[in-house]
Amino acid sequence: MIQSETLQLLEWSRLCQHLATFAATKLGAIAAHHLQPPATQSESLDLLAQTKEVYQLEARLTSGLSFEGIQDIGESLERAELQGLLSGEELLAIATTLAGVRRLRRVIDDQEDVPILTELVAEMRTYPELEQEIHHCIDDRGDVADRASPKLAGIRSKIKSLRDRIYQVLQGILQRQSSAVQQQVITQRGDRFVIPVKAPQKDAIPGIIHDTSSTGATVYIEPNAIVGLSNQLRIHRRQEQTEEESILRALTQQVATVKPDLEKLLAIATALDLATAKARYSLWLQANPPRFIDRPAGEIITLRELRHPLLVWQQQHEQGTPVVPINVHIQPSIRVVAITGPNTGGKTVTLKTLGLAALMAKVGLFVPAREPVELPWFEYVLADIGDEQSIEQSLSTFSGHIRRISRIIEELKVESWEESLQPSTPEKLSTPHPSLVLLDEVGAGTDPAEGSALAIALLQHLADTAQLTVATTHYGELKALKYQDERFENASVEFDDSTLQPTYRLLWGIPGRSNALSVARRLGLNPNVVDQAQTLIGGASEDINQVIAGLEAQRRRQETKAREATQLLQQAERLHQEVSDRARLLNERERVLKLSQEKAVQEALIQAKEEIAQVIRTLQQGPQMAQNAQKASEALKEIAQRHLPAKPPAKQKPGFKPNVGDRIRIPRLNQTAEVLSAPDEDGELTVRFGLMKMTVLLSDVESLDGQKAEMPVKQKVTPAHTPAVASPPSPVVRTPKNTIDIRGKHVADAEFDLEQGISEATQLGTLWIIHGKGTGKLRQGVHAFLERHPLVERFELAEQAEGGTGVTLAYLK
Repeated sequence: MIQSETLQLLEWSRLCQHLATFAATKLGAIAAHHLQPPATQSESLDLLAQTKEVYQLEARLTSGLSFEGIQDIGESLERAELQGLLSGEELLAIATTLAGVRRLRRVIDDQEDVPILTELVAEMRTYPELEQEIHHCIDDRGDVADRASPKLAGIRSKIKSLRDRIYQVLQGILQRQSSAVQQQVITQRGDRFVIPVKAPQKDAIPGIIHDTSSTGATVYIEPNAIVGLSNQLRIHRRQEQTEEESILRALTQQVATVKPDLEKLLAIATALDLATAKARYSLWLQANPPRFIDRPAGEIITLRELRHPLLVWQQQHEQGTPVVPINVHIQPSIRVVAITGPNTGGKTVTLKTLGLAALMAKVGLFVPAREPVELPWFEYVLADIGDEQSIEQSLSTFSGHIRRISRIIEELKVESWEESLQPSTPEKLSTPHPSLVLLDEVGAGTDPAEGSALAIALLQHLADTAQLTVATTHYGELKALKYQDERFENASVEFDDSTLQPTYRLLWGIPGRSNALSVARRLGLNPNVVDQAQTLIGGASEDINQVIAGLEAQRRRQETKAREATQLLQQAERLHQEVSDRARLLNERERVLKLSQEKAVQEALIQAKEEIAQVIRTLQQGPQMAQNAQKASEALKEIAQRHLPAKPPAKQKPGFKPNVGDRIRIPRLNQTAEVLSAPDEDGELTVRFGLMKMTVLLSDVESLDGQKAEMPVKQKVTPAHTPAVASPPSPVVRTPKNTIDIRGKHVADAEFDLEQGISEATQLGTLWIIHGKGTGKLRQGVHAFLERHPLVERFELAEQAEGGTGVTLAYLK
């Protein structure tokens, strides 16, 4: 109960409403509205991983993830399971949902670095055959199409023929009895065709009167000439309705058969939409992903420039005031933080900001703070904020606070947490509950002396039982707890003496000072009254305020120096960036120059080849004389000198050949060895170094002066002709009719081709599926599809000659 009260006090529902505006589907918006913090840290880590992957995916894709076509089909699935009849519109919604989810899965499958999302969509079955059947039977308007069955097409053809005959007969009556007709129109009353006839001349057209106008001047008559045709038309329409219901019922039964899979598909689509909404909301907030820390291990809570998400929304959408961020830096030894300062200074907003940050991290949202965002995973976030005064329940302000705090203390006594610790270790007595407790105006609403004593005792108790407690107070006695217990820390909200206004900045390590007398003096209260009040509280209080004011001034000076240092660091980073850019530019120029040189060499090469070809053609066309050959040779030399660079002197080919007794060097072992046997025709020789003998290759040795060994040349041996052994015949024959090629397609797209190929190859008994080798993802998807298919008896990879791992052979029942 206290946890739900805390969500209400922190205005969690408002944040969920803001989150829901980023959802793309109705189901996603509903899930966002009812978002609840998970119970375990592993769940939070999974949700956070989903948000991170969608965040990266949204930044990479041009238009982000699309949920087009995905609808809330939950009620339709329930009715189908209860053997109800789904309408054409409902069946069409199921088909569009299947198509939308398949497109979504295809986008995720195309990405390489989203393992969480890939695992999430891996178990989805989109049933392309069901979608195809629905689109075959239902048109875009949700009506049953003529192509749904030959019987329906025949019935509708008869209906059209009867309508045409009825219209033909009625048109003839209108022309012959034009004087008796009120209007040259054919209309309907119910499902019967009638014509408007003047009441005094109703006997001119014998038939059945179905209606009369409000004035009585017109009667609507169904002529006797079409009564029989209309009766036949009614019979055919009933047959049409019966056939349509039969088709809809067959489709409904198909939906009911796969209801569990469709419900799972819908749940996964909703989870993806919710993760996408979290990523888009986090991007809008300019938030950063949190990291859960282990405080007992000595890690520090770090939240820099943390902003209240609801105030950010108010600033952006409701023209609110700019949000003042706060900095949170809490050492691992601190269990209680006491925040002091003037009213309306931002103490309560600070509590709510911390509470919402912890909850946002738990549900997988990014936290609106600068990186790094580091905070513990709190099992409970418990708060006592605001006034619980109630006239109906006879509760005063103090009583309301005490009742809520009592429920908080009781919640911290959860036995499951105590039982989760090892009974043999002292941690069971010293480890606090992993909870965040937020108390506003602790001990207020009663006698100050008793309230102060109660607040001190309560905070000391929470220091023993809760991992972190943050409390606001006006009691000066709570400021001294820091100097008595190392688990306590002071913080305060800053107050500007010159403007008499709070700045909403949170100052750590400095207790808040009293500003009541200074504010009263500046607002013009009688100086004698202020002086008398100062006398009554004593000079010690004034000295304390002066010390605190000095600390605040010192802190401001340090912050100014820190800002200046930050500016210098930014300037240095800019200079470093400029130098890097210039270096990049020089490298780019060098690359362009190299490319231009290579291009010039290629052009010269092409020109030289053309000139050489011209010399060869001239030599071929002229008389075959030695003088001409000499001229051609000289021309080729001239071309070579003009276009080719001078060749460096060729290195002499190494001719080192180790002999028995030679000393050689083995570089890879960094050893000098003695040759025991000359190299054989395979290039292997035996060497010894120290007491060890081993066989090495010629390529692994060199002479002592660094010459590489010359490898022996093997003589090619022409193998004797041997008759080829006929391979055994293939057990199945591969033809174009029982072969499909799905290379280059996604698994989701290939399911259509597989389904069609299986249906066409059922009579042949086998189906050859060419999917290629690649990364193997398409092959795995094909094998998973074949395992589930009821018409596939077994499957195996093809022989190496038939494609090996790039082809799968399926045996059909």
